[in-house]
Amino acid sequence: MIEHVVGRRCYRARLTRRVSRSIILPALTFYPVRGPLVRMIPLLDLAFAPLPRSRAVRRTKVVGSDWVGEHIVPKNAAQTSGAGTDGAVLYMHGGAFVFCGLHSHRPVATDLALGSGLPVLSVDYRLYPRGVIQDAVDDCVEAFEHLVEQGMDPAKIVLAGDSAGGHLAFAVTLALRDLGYPTAGIVAFSPWLDFDHTTKTGYFNHERDVMIPARRLRRVAELALGVIKVEPEHSPVNADLTGLPPVLMICAEDEVLRIDSELMRERLLAHGIPVQLQIWSGTLHAFPAIPVPVPDILAARAVAAEFIRESVDAASVTAVDVVA
Repeated sequence: MIEHVVGRRCYRARLTRRVSRSIILPALTFYPVRGPLVRMIPLLDLAFAPLPRSRAVRRTKVVGSDWVGEHIVPKNAAQTSGAGTDGAVLYMHGGAFVFCGLHSHRPVATDLALGSGLPVLSVDYRLYPRGVIQDAVDDCVEAFEHLVEQGMDPAKIVLAGDSAGGHLAFAVTLALRDLGYPTAGIVAFSPWLDFDHTTKTGYFNHERDVMIPARRLRRVAELALGVIKVEPEHSPVNADLTGLPPVLMICAEDEVLRIDSELMRERLLAHGIPVQLQIWSGTLHAFPAIPVPVPDILAARAVAAEFIRESVDAASVTAVDVVA
């Protein structure tokens, strides 16, 4: 199902788009991803550290072998979660595999926890140049296994992420499937799923996107993958999608990565995977993850939280039926 959602044209939404077009788009177009200035990129996430933190959740630091995370648990989880919703969310932030982290994506992780009534483990995986995409996948698999080691049923864990993190939500789920782990669902905000940049530069949203410079995606993909040439097998849209759990994707009407969500929807349906795609107007790339209290951003997070809760409830019912 494709659902077109008309965004609310409030002044904060318009201002967010203008800031993106005038500041973020030029920065992503021209900022070097190689050389000494790359060392400055981690400071971007620190810039979000002063953002207000919700007192409705408990936050605990988690340390893995090559990653760190933040475990976010609603203080009233017992009251907000329904019957059998003893699940969790593994959240992977976006940022083109180059920037952002726990601070920048704490608001979306917190809202998903509060909205679903479930704990969220937000993962700060290895970014370029410290690691390549396969390292990020390995980190997130280990984070998933950390949840399982803490007693969580893997079949009740939803994997979620935005942009590059949306890519990881699919790539990690595929890796977990191959390891024999079931999962409850996938939530992806504007996922980057096809590294063939020509699909973007020839797309009608190429000039309409106020955040993503389509022509730069090829070089970023090569660096993030650690390869000289991007091959089809590097993209989740070209993978064998058999056995994936239900999927929710949310993207913006005018963004260039909309084509990735549309293509992935076709591939998922061909594999018999339940999938919902929402296309929102009047907003921008990965908008549910943007740390600004715009009505559409909050509404999209609520949609995702409801999907997470329903996916975990469905997994719980299935587990009861199997036992019976």
